[in-house]
Amino acid sequence: MSDTIFGKIIAGEIPAPKVYEDEHCIVINDIQPQTPVHMLVIPRKPIPRLVDAGADDQALLGHLMLVARQMAEEQGIGEGFRLVINNGQGGGQTVFHLHLHVMGGKSMAEGTMI
Repeated sequence: MSDTIFGKIIAGEIPAPKVYEDEHCIVINDIQPQTPVHMLVIPRKPIPRLVDAGADDQALLGHLMLVARQMAEEQGIGEGFRLVINNGQGGGQTVFHLHLHVMGGKSMAEGTMI
């Protein structure tokens, strides 16, 4: 597993209430939400950054996006949400275990960065 906080959550070393989980990923609420709904979709496979994903990760990446859509729908934001993947330190990534931010619950104007 990974030595990041997400790897430790997946391994059960750090408790975190899971909104969803399956054999490929878990979903938790962000502890520092930027929007009223802010969840993290985290693959069980420890891929450090999106650029580190390979062709063999294609199905996993698609699965993560479908889980993000499902979670948005279940939280009532399915018609308007933002999906964010930060890649690398320059892209704002702080935990080097790939994860998707599902954000919504407030209007986000075009061009607005969170």
